[in-house]
Amino acid sequence: MAANCVLAVDLGGTKLAAALVTREGRVLTRKSVQVDRSSALAPVKQIVELARGLVGAKSLRGRVTAAGVAVPGLVRRDGSVWAPNLPGWKKMALARRLKSALRVTVVVESDRNAAVLGEAWRGAARGRDDAIVLILGTGIGAGILSGGRLVRGAHELSGCAGWMVVTDEPAAKGHRLGQLESLAAGPAIARAAKRELARDKRGLLKEVPADMIDAHKVAEAARHGDRLGIEVYLRAGRLLGYGVANLVSLFDPEIVVIGGGLAGASDLFLDTLRRAMKERAQPIAAKKVKVTVSRLGSEASLLGMAWVAMGRDGWNQRYICAKMPQG
Repeated sequence: MAANCVLAVDLGGTKLAAALVTREGRVLTRKSVQVDRSSALAPVKQIVELARGLVGAKSLRGRVTAAGVAVPGLVRRDGSVWAPNLPGWKKMALARRLKSALRVTVVVESDRNAAVLGEAWRGAARGRDDAIVLILGTGIGAGILSGGRLVRGAHELSGCAGWMVVTDEPAAKGHRLGQLESLAAGPAIARAAKRELARDKRGLLKEVPADMIDAHKVAEAARHGDRLGIEVYLRAGRLLGYGVANLVSLFDPEIVVIGGGLAGASDLFLDTLRRAMKERAQPIAAKKVKVTVSRLGSEASLLGMAWVAMGRDGWNQRYICAKMPQG
């Protein structure tokens, strides 16, 4: 295999995906597995195994030009990672470990930044200088491009959108996860449904064992007309809309792209989200911004990390120019 492509990896709290991607953004081959959370080093070993399996060799040198890895947490300047959803990842030396094992240059970036780069290169935000990707899944995060540059913050913590305060109501896990995340992320949707069922609410979810109820089960019930499921998603959509309103008012983006695992259920909450955003956001910005759902889906972060790994013009490991080559 000639070194005309890069390895892109998207490590999440529950799923791990890896792909070989060409300079034109074409995915040659891809594989995904459930994340092994049995030890701190288990996900690192999984990345190495997936990478070697994709290229068919122990070393990636001469087979890919570089590797880019998206992670669900904070990436420090030395390539170490803090990922609260992965056991033992307070200061995982991910870049160093992977470079040693794979024998190629490795760049590590937060999944929220990877997602907005992928959308700006090949997705709904293509060619936009001011764009936000709101990732909705196990957690809630935002990748932000402002004036063609990634917004990182003094401590690489910009985009922790799950910590936005959107209501006066108490949030049981708000002190640990952030209010918006504790009320409207995937696990929060499941908790809300179980709470309503405990109050003897009737519906399709009554037939599902409690330990099997998740956001996807709630969405399935809602699409079959289950009132409880519909109400849970409408409430989540309203709170997410308030969060988007905050982002729109602060950053005045051209576009907000909804991504992550919950984007697949956007038919249940997108209209409510848009209405709530328009009610609460700065009026001129609210009229101008486009709120849409990702067309790339789970490939957004993979393509974003592929772009980073390629060392495209404008990349200096701290800032990204959104005017990406369109070839």
